[in-house]
Amino acid sequence: MTGTYQTREERKSAERANKQAKQRNKKTPKLFKKLLIGLLILSFICLSVVGISAFAFIQDAPELDTAKLADPLSSKFYDKDGQFVHEYGTEHRTKISHEQIPKQLEEAILATEDNRFYDHQGVDVLRTAKAIFVNVTGEFGSQGGSTITQQVIKNSFLTPEKTIKRKVQEWYLAYQLEKQYSKEEILAMYVNKINLGNRSYGVAAAAENYYRLDVKNLNQLTLPQAAMIAGLTQSPNNYDPTKSENHQAATDRRNVVLTLMNRHGYISNSEMEAAKQVPVTEGIIEEVASNGMPYEAFLDAAVKEVETKLKDVDITKDGLKIYLTLDPKAQKLADSILAGELVSYPNDRFQTAFAFMDSKTGEIRAIGSGRNESKTTFRGHNLATDLKRQPGSTFKPIFDYGPAIEYLKWSTYHQIEDAPYQYSTGDPIRNAYTNYRGMMSIREALVESRNIPALKTLESVGLEKAKAFSEDLGITYPNGEVYESYSIGSNTVSPVELAGAYGAFANEGNYYKPHFVAKVEFPDGKIIDFKTKPERVMQDYTAYMVTDMLRGVLNAPNGTGKTAAVPGADVAGKTGTTNFDEKVIQKFGYPQDATSDSWFAGYTTNYTMTVWTGYAQNGSGNYLTSADTKISQSIFKTMMQEYASDSERFAQPDSVEKIRNELYIKGVKRDMVPPAFIPKNEGKKNKEKDKDKGRSEEKKKGKGNSDKGKGRGNGKGKEDD
Repeated sequence: MTGTYQTREERKSAERANKQAKQRNKKTPKLFKKLLIGLLILSFICLSVVGISAFAFIQDAPELDTAKLADPLSSKFYDKDGQFVHEYGTEHRTKISHEQIPKQLEEAILATEDNRFYDHQGVDVLRTAKAIFVNVTGEFGSQGGSTITQQVIKNSFLTPEKTIKRKVQEWYLAYQLEKQYSKEEILAMYVNKINLGNRSYGVAAAAENYYRLDVKNLNQLTLPQAAMIAGLTQSPNNYDPTKSENHQAATDRRNVVLTLMNRHGYISNSEMEAAKQVPVTEGIIEEVASNGMPYEAFLDAAVKEVETKLKDVDITKDGLKIYLTLDPKAQKLADSILAGELVSYPNDRFQTAFAFMDSKTGEIRAIGSGRNESKTTFRGHNLATDLKRQPGSTFKPIFDYGPAIEYLKWSTYHQIEDAPYQYSTGDPIRNAYTNYRGMMSIREALVESRNIPALKTLESVGLEKAKAFSEDLGITYPNGEVYESYSIGSNTVSPVELAGAYGAFANEGNYYKPHFVAKVEFPDGKIIDFKTKPERVMQDYTAYMVTDMLRGVLNAPNGTGKTAAVPGADVAGKTGTTNFDEKVIQKFGYPQDATSDSWFAGYTTNYTMTVWTGYAQNGSGNYLTSADTKISQSIFKTMMQEYASDSERFAQPDSVEKIRNELYIKGVKRDMVPPAFIPKNEGKKNKEKDKDKGRSEEKKKGKGNSDKGKGRGNGKGKEDD
């Protein structure tokens, strides 16, 4: 339509506007076309990259190895000399066919793990799409969406790492597996492989270990029992119903399985509700069979060490060769001690835990981990490594006297006053003795295990330096705090931890972290070395001077550890006992002098051993008498006399000088020197030779005894905590 214009200018202006509009209309489709083409090209590039990457991932995927599908590779253990000890994995797996799987157990597994198992071709597209969405919107790897077929692939061929490459390979191999094997065969592979806790690998082993049902009687599994086993696949250690602390979690997990079975139509509402009312412990056998595993406590500690250092390994299927630091001869001796064959115990409740270690390497040769009901089973609570009890006076060389020599350069004759004293809080600290010695050397204070000099020594050193010194020796403090009472061992340690600390004194001030494994070899030949390197944690003079003082604990007339002495051997060591507080004494009617824990920690030039004795928990009659406190020393002696050498002696380093049986650091100003010693018989000879000097025999006797310390008590009485 042509408009009417008043002037020529209006007409020209309208024509220009019309022309511009036409040009804009022409550009719009061109721009849209370009954008569309760009998006198509970008999509093609992305798809190409994804396709090329996926192809590369698939090309790098492992082959479907029939041998690996049949069974996971078991791990083998070897002792310190490379001799075979035990194979872990094959003994605890009973292979079954699909026909032998009870119907309710199969339904419980399908409802829980892969309800569309018989419908997909290895990968559940709907489940995978959901998992991808969750991973994209959340944290990658938080949802797996794995089918049973994928789990067989992952457990047989792939690493546990959560990466896109591994997932693509898992999808591809799952599809290939479904092409080569039937659904029934794949399900049988799965139920024979899965870890179900308590040394049970596969449902047949689980039924036998938990309910004592062999393959012939698998169909006797009840619905609640089948649901319990199926629920274990998610976290076998946390849902193991044989552990009392797991009962609620195991019940909740079993009930989730029952709910899923009902949701997917396998059981009715009434069946579900009835099964939920059954206690999760019903039918559980009291003790799971050990299946003939030798040295269970040692292997338990070794496996925990491997799993701590190598996070992604599974010893049940990775085919590892684990070379232990174990000395079978020493371990058999330790087992005999625990059994009461070589050491007598007051009753069956009396417990002990100990660690026997090579001082020069930190390699644990044998352990004792409980008697009777507290004896460690594989994957159980290991008293040698997990026990945490107050070490009493065994902590004094670590927290008081060692730091004093190291940082303050005290001599063994350094004088300190044993007199009534108190903590900075105003609370009194007491010795176990009824008397006070007055001024005495730190050697005498340590040998007699007096508490007041120990606290005063710590105060001179300072808490921070004492903490640093002890931490270098492998002692840990969970909350990071240290207190004055640690001067007499009110903190907690394990036998292995204490062995590591004492091993540094035995090894001229070099600390080796205690360990149970020498190395681990993978099937491809790769070796991981577990040996620890020495760390210089104190001067050689500190190690030797502490050692020399600790010799007196076993050899001096007033020493507290004479029962532990090994004839002819150069042994150093320290006793430690702890008391009950007044509330516990009143509650259980214990005697006032009852002892809670008794320790002995000692060493030769080659071996270190720490021993704890006591009761697992307080109760009627569960306390140590004065005689019972010597049992830890007897255990030490029984083990050490088989390994202590008569010829090996601790050598005095050049940094130390001896003056009248006391030790000083060379180049350091001497604080005090002991007086000259004049034996009694020398006084009699002098009297016969020089009567004119008018010395009385009594005076000479007094002078001759001056170095032994006036006012000394009888040395009796229980060592304090």
